[in-house]
Amino acid sequence: MNSFFYVLNGRKIKRTFFVLAAALFAIGIIYVESDNVTVFSEGAPAAIYSVPTEKKVIALTFDISWGEKRTEPILNVLKDKGVTKATFFLSTPWSKSHPDIVNKIKTAGFEIGSHGHKHVNYSSLSDEEIKTQLMTANSILTDLTGKEPTLLRLPNGDFDKRVLKIADSMNYKVIQWDTDSQDWKNIGVDNIVNRVVSSAHPGDIVLLHASDSVKQTHQALPIIIDELRKQGYEFVTVSDLLSQADTKGKEVQDQATLQQALEDAAGM
Repeated sequence: MNSFFYVLNGRKIKRTFFVLAAALFAIGIIYVESDNVTVFSEGAPAAIYSVPTEKKVIALTFDISWGEKRTEPILNVLKDKGVTKATFFLSTPWSKSHPDIVNKIKTAGFEIGSHGHKHVNYSSLSDEEIKTQLMTANSILTDLTGKEPTLLRLPNGDFDKRVLKIADSMNYKVIQWDTDSQDWKNIGVDNIVNRVVSSAHPGDIVLLHASDSVKQTHQALPIIIDELRKQGYEFVTVSDLLSQADTKGKEVQDQATLQQALEDAAGM
């Protein structure tokens, strides 16, 4: 009977060790982030996903980056349901080409935040490019609304430590979300409603969209509003939420850095 001997040389053992260490490091980051804990130095800029509060307040937020068919039906639902507070994050190329809709959002009294200028991942840009994008968006929204935006939701929700630091230097608060409706996937009215209603909690920030890519949000929204009201929730703006308590934020590990660490450990 033949015997087979598998020999791991020192280099392979070392490589295996570092791969395992990098994997454990990545798992640790994911675990920490799941509890909204800051994973970097205390006091560093952080994105806001929710606020800690015992009050049943919740912020409905809507991202808009293109199209002209979906926003007004959503505004009509909010009006019909008597929801006077919500936050809209507007992409500025869209805002420039749809000033009438921007004005309707403003006139309705809804809060307006920046969704940046170019709809690209800002973590892929240089520092100067990030600043240019944010300054351009700031100027356009200020001209259109008469008010300088202080809230920022980055395109695709993408950012890293550099983006957070630059946004903070420009007096922006980066706003993410705790509850993702996934309405942009058009997963069905019932599924959109269930994702929001089942995940809602005091101080929650809910991600919805009002671009033409969403075909079911205006149908799901009335049900979401009714169901959350049954649970005792009051609808507020993101800024209202921030005034409730100190924000609970989390920073994310720069994905490029993490990927490089894994590749280095694997000897790639």
